Amino acid sequence: MILYLLRRIVYAIPIALAVGFVCFMLVQIAPGDPINAIVPPDAPADVVEQVRKDYGLDKPLPVQFGLWLSKVVVGDLGRSLATGRPVWADLRTAIGNTLMLAFAASTLGFILGCILGGLAGTFRGSAIDRGAVGIAVAGVSVPHYWLGMVLVVIFSVQLNWLPAMGAGPGGSSDWGWDWDHIQHLVLPTITLSVIPMGIVTRTVRGIVAEIMNQEFITALRGKGMTRSGIFYHVVKNAAPNALAIMGLQLGYLMGGSILVETVFSWPGTGLLLNSAIFQRDLPVLQGTILVLAMFFVALNLLVDLIQTALDPRIKRA
Repeated sequence: MILYLLRRIVYAIPIALAVGFVCFMLVQIAPGDPINAIVPPDAPADVVEQVRKDYGLDKPLPVQFGLWLSKVVVGDLGRSLATGRPVWADLRTAIGNTLMLAFAASTLGFILGCILGGLAGTFRGSAIDRGAVGIAVAGVSVPHYWLGMVLVVIFSVQLNWLPAMGAGPGGSSDWGWDWDHIQHLVLPTITLSVIPMGIVTRTVRGIVAEIMNQEFITALRGKGMTRSGIFYHVVKNAAPNALAIMGLQLGYLMGGSILVETVFSWPGTGLLLNSAIFQRDLPVLQGTILVLAMFFVALNLLVDLIQTALDPRIKRA
């Protein structure tokens, strides 16, 4: 296990470099000039050139990438072109908010998906199976930003049960563990959970159906084992793959919640990326994308380790 962990860490180094290069180049080739976010349109040409020189944007792209990478490896993601604040100062809070939202949504989707998938796999071909599959298909088909707007109209505008924007009272971005703040988490969590719920439901259904057809289940029934005992063995065999799906979904939600966070004005990385895109704020874009990508790489490693620990049959080469 230790050797496998070290090997995966070594493999992650070139992946990190490739991700960093892609993040840098994608932002660079995007249309627009980042200097426009700093100086007014009628600024003199010499002022524009001086600002460009101060931010290192007058150098060739390979030099810019080398300078950026040398700062990134020591934890310096630069300063925002729009606000002048260190990127990490804004990113630290945004990552915490997005991680909390993604974890809540993936947990809710995982629990509901396991329940629906387990029922569908156990009662294959029944009305329960068709109903669970229908819910799963609807979950992965409905655009989550549209669902978020519908939930806002129903529960915030018409019923006035739950707040629609921000992470706290008055649209605050500061989080606290009390009901005034937790209720702001309800609607975006439900909105983001529908896609992982659908994916987990379909995955668990297939896994459970396959396990229920295996010979050892027939043997357990022949020995007179109770339903609860058989259920334990099914869960034990299905858990590694189900947890792997949950880990991947958590990573996807960390990087793919930009539209939902914009709908609910949730102060996470999605909202930060959205504002950085419109402001052409290169350091914020590069830093946020890089951190999210590295989080996804680390999460994949963690999922592999958990799978190996839960299922000794999995041998890592």
